[in-house]
Amino acid sequence: MIKLATFNIRCDYNQDGINCFSNRKPLIIKKIIQEQPHVICFQEVLPHVAVWLKENLTDYYIIGCGRSSSLEDEQTSIAYQKGKYNLISMETFWLSETPSQPGSRYPQQSICPRACTEAVLQNLQTKELFRIINIHLDHEGTKARLLGLSQIFQKLKAEKGFHDIPVILAGDFNAFPDSEEMQIMKEYPRFRDMTELAGGTFHDYGNLSEPEKIDYIYAEDKLCSCGIEKWMDCSEGVYLSDHYPLCVEMYTK
Repeated sequence: MIKLATFNIRCDYNQDGINCFSNRKPLIIKKIIQEQPHVICFQEVLPHVAVWLKENLTDYYIIGCGRSSSLEDEQTSIAYQKGKYNLISMETFWLSETPSQPGSRYPQQSICPRACTEAVLQNLQTKELFRIINIHLDHEGTKARLLGLSQIFQKLKAEKGFHDIPVILAGDFNAFPDSEEMQIMKEYPRFRDMTELAGGTFHDYGNLSEPEKIDYIYAEDKLCSCGIEKWMDCSEGVYLSDHYPLCVEMYTK
C-alpha cells in the first residue's frame, strides 16, 4: 500500500497576508505529521522552502531541483519516508522540445519553465516498485499543457527500465476535468483519476465559493484506491495553502 499526497504549497514571496507562508508553516507540519503520507508531491517549492522542508520533515528524504536554467526557482519536489522506501532512480526533465536542458520550455508556453520530478521507489518491506511523476503544468497556455501531457506519455512509452511497474501521475495540472488538454487522458484508459470524487481543489484561501478542480492523482489500473481525502484544514483563517492537498491510499491488485 502507498499513501500519496499532492500538495501545491504556494510559492513564498510573502504576498498572501494572513496566509503568508510563515503563518502556514505550523499548520503544514502538524498536518503532515498527523497524516503520515508515505510520499508527498509538492509543487511551487522555492529553494528556501525546500531547505525548510528538509529541516522539518526529518522522517523524509526530499528530492528535486529548481526549474530555471540555474536550477533555482520553483521545484516539483518529491518527499518520501526514509524508513518506508528506497530510491531506485530519479530524473528531472523539462516540458519542452529539449527536456534535458534546464530552463527550456515550449514556444507556446508562458515565461515559466516547467520541470517534472520522476522517481522510482521500492517499498522496503514488500519490495514493490512504483514510478511517480510530479507534475506542474503551465498556468497560461492550453497548448503548452497539452504538449506537456503528451510529452509525459511519450516518455513513459519509451521507458526501458522498469517499464512494467505501476505509474502514478500527481500534481497541479492547471486544467479543469472537461478542458481540451485533459481529453488526452481518454487516450490512456489504463490511467484513472483517483481523486475524481474529491471535488474542487483551488480555493484561493477560501475566497472561491466553488473550488476549482485542477489538482489530480492519476494511477494505472494496476493500482486500486482504498481511501481519498482532501485536506481542508483552516485555523483562524489560515489554510494549508491556496489549494486543498489531496491524499490517496492505493494498493496493487
